[in-house]
Amino acid sequence: MDNDLGIKGFLETSFLDWPGRLAAVVFLGGCNFRCPFCHNAELVVEPHRIPSIPLDTVLERLRALRGWVDGIVVSGGEPTNSPRLPELLGRIRSQGFDVKLDTNGSCPDVLAKLVARRLVQAIDMDLKAPLEPALYAALAGVPVRLELIRASIDLIRLSGLPHRFRTTYVPGLLDHAAIGRLRAATPAGSPHVLQAFNPKRVLDPALRCVAAPAAEELLLLGGSAA
Repeated sequence: MDNDLGIKGFLETSFLDWPGRLAAVVFLGGCNFRCPFCHNAELVVEPHRIPSIPLDTVLERLRALRGWVDGIVVSGGEPTNSPRLPELLGRIRSQGFDVKLDTNGSCPDVLAKLVARRLVQAIDMDLKAPLEPALYAALAGVPVRLELIRASIDLIRLSGLPHRFRTTYVPGLLDHAAIGRLRAATPAGSPHVLQAFNPKRVLDPALRCVAAPAAEELLLLGGSAA
């Protein structure tokens, strides 16, 4: 069986990536967005330069952590760009682990299949900006079909799964009014997390000179340290 499923990173334990759980995190390479504030630049732009981790190696370690780790987060990059994502999730699920998927929401058809097959038990979707073509493209780094983003929002809202919508706040790229419009587009009753960007190792070098927002500003906007 082919063990190279595009895993480019593996974090054995994290208290931050799945609230309320101690989770391991699997990172897949490649992404169809080029968010200027992305802090996984090499993973997104040059995943071929990062050695792949065989799935068997990951599964062996997960089995050793059973009873300690109680969930697996599959992140990226953008996992739904991987044609072998269902295979990866199926093999993780076969070991008895729940899965949370991190996604940018650009592939609602993939999300629908994963939900229908019960391959994911929770979803976090990144909302880059208000659903306005020019602003969303600026934050995603590429033109975005907003009808796909809307479809993913609706699918996640109706899935019955635990979920969150997340936005990275970058001073100068989003202002307070834009965040207000973004929140208006978030489904009522769905959690929305506003998180500060990290200027280290971002995709756009110009943003390395931008200070991360102060905790007071983030709290004023209704954000968190998540």
